[in-house]
Amino acid sequence: MNENVWLVVPLYNEATVIGDVITHARRTFPNIVCVDDGSKDASAARALAAGARLVQHPVNMGQGAALQTGFEFALTDPGMEYVVTFDADGQHQVDDVLQMLQRIRRDDLDVIFGSRFLDERTQPSALKKLVLRLAVAYTNLSTGTRLTDAHNGLRVLSRPVVERLDITMNRMAHASEIVAQIGALQIDGRRVRYAEEPVHILYTDYSVSKGQSLWNSVNILVELMFK
Repeated sequence: MNENVWLVVPLYNEATVIGDVITHARRTFPNIVCVDDGSKDASAARALAAGARLVQHPVNMGQGAALQTGFEFALTDPGMEYVVTFDADGQHQVDDVLQMLQRIRRDDLDVIFGSRFLDERTQPSALKKLVLRLAVAYTNLSTGTRLTDAHNGLRVLSRPVVERLDITMNRMAHASEIVAQIGALQIDGRRVRYAEEPVHILYTDYSVSKGQSLWNSVNILVELMFK
């Protein structure tokens, strides 16, 4: 059932956890490509050892560039129907991916965005939540979309959408670029059909140290406003 799904995992200096993340995910999703974005540690070797396919950037280019590389790799599989963007640090849940895939198939959608703000499972700090909501408001205003969580890295994209995406913003504001492109896409003469699904983002001391801090959220907002 999941042989037509590829998990695309941007990877940068996650040697501590990537083996466990890939091992766990591959119990459900056999097709995983890690895009090693110039890591300085053993991330690439541990991802390979856990069973992922590997593509490497010679230097760090940013998460947006890693996703685009992963999309291009997944598109080389003619049987691929869906791509899931999945983080390397253990904060995304496989059960949420299964729910999102069930929804995209059942409701004949093109994209499912994960949202931290549709239930109470994810508990960012009040200040982080405020900054993220400001970023969402700006993204909705500038893209014409209506989302509650535009900067959640967990997404399910259908093949026709992946074929049309061209991410050029390599750093954190790539998430808003993805939303903007999806909002503007036409497939077979119609607008892209998208929805949101509640997901549980697991904030740990490790994931916070790797980029889920309040300061990172502020950087997203600043990068959006001055892109």
